[in-house]
Amino acid sequence: MTPRRLAALSASAVLVTGLLAGCGSGTTSQAASSASPSALAWHGVEPDPVPSRPSFVLTTTEGERYDFAEETGGKPTLLYFGYTDCPDECPTAMADISAALRATPRDLRERVQVVFVTTDPARDDAARLRSWLDQFSRDYIGLVGTQAEVDAAQSATGVRPAEKGDEVPTLPGKPNEHVHKPGTAPHTHDRPLGYAVAHANVIFAFDTRDRLPVLYPGGVRPADIAADLPHLDQGDAP
Repeated sequence: MTPRRLAALSASAVLVTGLLAGCGSGTTSQAASSASPSALAWHGVEPDPVPSRPSFVLTTTEGERYDFAEETGGKPTLLYFGYTDCPDECPTAMADISAALRATPRDLRERVQVVFVTTDPARDDAARLRSWLDQFSRDYIGLVGTQAEVDAAQSATGVRPAEKGDEVPTLPGKPNEHVHKPGTAPHTHDRPLGYAVAHANVIFAFDTRDRLPVLYPGGVRPADIAADLPHLDQGDAP
């Protein structure tokens, strides 16, 4: 993915336009068109103007209050909104983040905060989300809340709140199996997939200066994320 700058749009419009993916719908997220790249060659989409780290409060999978701005402030942070029954996009995004961190020096890797917010609070309770996230890392922070709280967190980040969709197409007689999209991470589901949730298939990357200089739509390579982590850690963006 080549660096791209999204110009002449408000922060919220930048993050919403073209970035809503319907999990299990067979659609693919596409980033909006861009202008010229910045001096720093980020490996994702560059919002212009650069938004600030959002403020929202949810609850961790351990039952503790979690103020996103306070808890992650001043730290390189990767944020994703998704759900555990997601057929392709969510497990792929988390697998990509995990692969990127494995390719990152340990001292930097330990400074990076990874936060996953469920967009399906009706089905994702704390225990289920924790079990799902542990497949990728026990260090990843899982956040739950009421539907209103989860919607508010997405809005604060500049994303249109996720929407409940149609039933996920599954294999005949196998309600917990589906045809995997090309290029997505291998994964399994331990219960019937049920309905899909259309959500923003975007990894938000915040730097140590509490800004969002780059975000990664679906299809990003782990190497792209890994290449940007030192810059996020150093707050290199102008």
